[in-house]
Amino acid sequence: MLVIPAIDLKDGKCVRLRQGRMEDNTVYSDDPLTMAEKWIEAGARRLHLVDLNGAFAGKPEHGDIIQKIAKTFPDVPIQVGGGIRDKDTVQAYLDTGVSYVIIGTKAVESPAFVGELCTSFPGHIIVGLDAKDGKVATDGWARISTHNVIDLAQAFEKDGVEAIIYTDISRDGMQSGVNIDATLALAEAVNIPIVASGGITNLDDIRSLCEVAHTGTGPGIMGAITGRAIYEGSLDFSAAQKLADQLTSAQ
Repeated sequence: MLVIPAIDLKDGKCVRLRQGRMEDNTVYSDDPLTMAEKWIEAGARRLHLVDLNGAFAGKPEHGDIIQKIAKTFPDVPIQVGGGIRDKDTVQAYLDTGVSYVIIGTKAVESPAFVGELCTSFPGHIIVGLDAKDGKVATDGWARISTHNVIDLAQAFEKDGVEAIIYTDISRDGMQSGVNIDATLALAEAVNIPIVASGGITNLDDIRSLCEVAHTGTGPGIMGAITGRAIYEGSLDFSAAQKLADQLTSAQ
């Protein structure tokens, strides 16, 4: 299982939000490229970049920074989300060396768009499903929809998405522990990889995820995105990836 550092971009800086609120952010670095280098040197094998301004604007706002990170570390897969609403944006990111693009709000509002992207860019499309109490949130978590997470995930699986990133928004940025039950239920309901996000706080959370990562018949939980915990020190990133490697290699 991969432990994936999150680099959330706001106004050119590396920040973390609490429960998706743009006004409730903590700045961790003025230099996202240096932060990316830090996590790669610590053993990261994938990076998770989010253009927060882009998510609210509906179009990329940090394309230059993301391109610089992708070109500086061409051997490290990068997944990017935030403000991706059309094919041209997807193509532009892939052309700069990004490995995967994450579709969030647009996937929920226009499900057919996901199918079109999977046809045009097979193997490069990830859907991010952010939920509270099993219902999917959109528009930077500002709105809770009536859509059920599992139903949508199963539909996107049929479209051919590469993976689903599942975030429990009630826990994201709160360091309150990952929602194991909901993440496992989703992983068991589909046959594509699930990436867990939201609430990961310490090595116990990594251990708990690893224990259920491959309990179903499908690929299960292939990764865990972590942000505030590694920035504030409750989770040692290198130790987390080493533990994940040990536990999942034994399965």
